[in-house]
Amino acid sequence: MAFTLTYEFKLRPTAQQKEIFEEWLETNRKVYNYALGERKDWFKSRACDVDSCSIKSQYIIPADAQRPTYNSQAKSLTEAKKQYPYIKRVQSQVLQQTLKRVETAFTSMWERNFGFPRFKKRGRMRSFVFPQFKNNPVVGNKIKLPVIGVVGFRKSRPIPEDAKVKQVRIVKRVSGWYAMITLQWDVNVPQPTPHGKALGVDVGLISMVATSNGLLIKRPRFFINAERKLRLLQQRVSRKRKGSNNWLKALQKVAKLHEYVANCRKDWHRKLSHQLCDGVGMVFAEDLNLVGLSRGMLGKHCLDAGFGQFFNILEQICFKRGVYFQKVDARKTSQICPNCQHETGKKTLAERVHKCDNCGYTTDRDIAASQVVLIRGIAAVGHTVKMLSEGKTVGFPMMKESQCL
Repeated sequence: MAFTLTYEFKLRPTAQQKEIFEEWLETNRKVYNYALGERKDWFKSRACDVDSCSIKSQYIIPADAQRPTYNSQAKSLTEAKKQYPYIKRVQSQVLQQTLKRVETAFTSMWERNFGFPRFKKRGRMRSFVFPQFKNNPVVGNKIKLPVIGVVGFRKSRPIPEDAKVKQVRIVKRVSGWYAMITLQWDVNVPQPTPHGKALGVDVGLISMVATSNGLLIKRPRFFINAERKLRLLQQRVSRKRKGSNNWLKALQKVAKLHEYVANCRKDWHRKLSHQLCDGVGMVFAEDLNLVGLSRGMLGKHCLDAGFGQFFNILEQICFKRGVYFQKVDARKTSQICPNCQHETGKKTLAERVHKCDNCGYTTDRDIAASQVVLIRGIAAVGHTVKMLSEGKTVGFPMMKESQCL
C-alpha cells in the first residue's frame, strides 16, 4: 500500500529562474484558456435546437465533431507546437497536466455540481506541476527541475531518505515561490482505531469550538479584524491608474494582507487541533453542510471561521497522533438533551442555554450539542469505552452527563 504526503518548501530561485517561472505560468494560462474555449464552443453549438440556432449567440460546429477530451486536446497540443514555438519552451508533461486540469474542472461540474469553468485572466494561473521524475530530484537543499535546472530552497524540515518523489508543484504567492513536493512510501500505515477516552466537538460562530468536557473556545475574527486595513488598501488600489507600477504595488499589499490573514487562521487551527487531541483516543465532529453555511445569511462569518479547513486539519492531526476521528450526523444536535435523549425543540440563536423540561439538565447550548455529537459518535463506531471515573466498561448509545469526558 502506498502512503503519500506533501511537504511544502519556500524556493530561492535566481532572477533568471523567476522569469522562466513567470513565462511558464503565462504559457500554461494560454493553453488552459484555449482548451476551455474549445470545449465551451462545442457545448454552445449543442445548446439549442437544430432548426432554431442563433448565429450571433451560438457556434456552428459540424454535427459529427466529437466532444473535446483530454486525449484529443493533447494531440492538438502536439500540432500547436509547430505553429507556436514558444509552447516548446515548456516541458510537455507540464502542459499535459494543465489539460488534465481542464478535464477535472468539467468532471467536477458534472459530478459535484460545481459551476461552469471560467477563463483565467493574466496573473490568475499560479501553479504548474511536474508529474513524475526518473531519479530523485532533491539533493540537500536544492531541487533539480526538468528544463529549468537546479533551484535552491529553504529546507525547513528533513525529507526522509526512503521516500520517493512522485511530483512537484511550483506555486506562486505574494510572499514568494514555493515547491509542493509529494512523497510516497510503499508501506502499510495502520489506521487509528477507536480506543481510550472520547471527545465530542461542536463548532459555532460565538464559540468556535465547544467540547463534551465543557471547554468553550471563543472564535477569533481574523478577517473581520483586518477589514478596516483591507478597506484602506483597496481604496488606494482604486485611486491608481490600472496597469501602472503603483497599481501593481498597491495590489501586492492587498494580497499580502490576505495571505497574512490566511496564515494566521491556519496556524490557529493547527494549534487548536493539537490541543483537542491531548489525552484522548477518539474525536467526533459534526458532518456539516459547509457549502450551505457559506451561502447563508452568516456566510461571511462562516468563511472567516474556516470550518472546512479546521476539520481537515483536525483529521490530519488525529491521524498523525494516532487518534480516531469520525464525523457524525449533525441534524438536531441542539434540539436533543444529552442526558435523557428527549427532544427539546428548536432554539433561537439568542438562546444560549440548554434546559431540558423532561429531566431538568441545564448546561451551555454548545456544550450540550457537543455531548450529543459524542453520543452519536460512540453509537456509530459500536465501541465499548472504559469509563475511568467508574472503573468499568460501559456500552453506548445511552450516556449520562457525568460520563461525558
